[in-house]
Amino acid sequence: MKRPLGVTLISYFYLFGAVVLIATALFFDANANDVSVAERFGLPLFPERLFRITLAIFSLIVIYGYMSLRKWGFWLMILYSFGFGMISCILSFYNNHPPFTGNFIWSVIVFIYTICVSKSFFIKERGVKKTLYVKLS
Repeated sequence: MKRPLGVTLISYFYLFGAVVLIATALFFDANANDVSVAERFGLPLFPERLFRITLAIFSLIVIYGYMSLRKWGFWLMILYSFGFGMISCILSFYNNHPPFTGNFIWSVIVFIYTICVSKSFFIKERGVKKTLYVKLS
């Protein structure tokens, strides 16, 4: 079975986000924002640059599993979108900023879409799971 178009689009969107996280961690002042990314996750004492890079690496692992239609990629994306959705929902109530509301809506869309295409992650063909590889060419 081919990878659904939505999975590809979501993956590329998160890939772009991971690259931006790495770029901002390496090339910009990590403490320029009033509230750091680490603080948004409830870790105010964690070094900001290290947190951004760690988050980006975790995102890349999730993206790889999601794009290759692995079961663990499905479950990690469910946890990832649920976690980010909850954090964005909480922050939107406290800060009332549109980006947090937008992030919450995006997380809900990804969560619902991922559940809707869950069959793509659990395909069995003749009793053996068909392995799909990601081609980046």
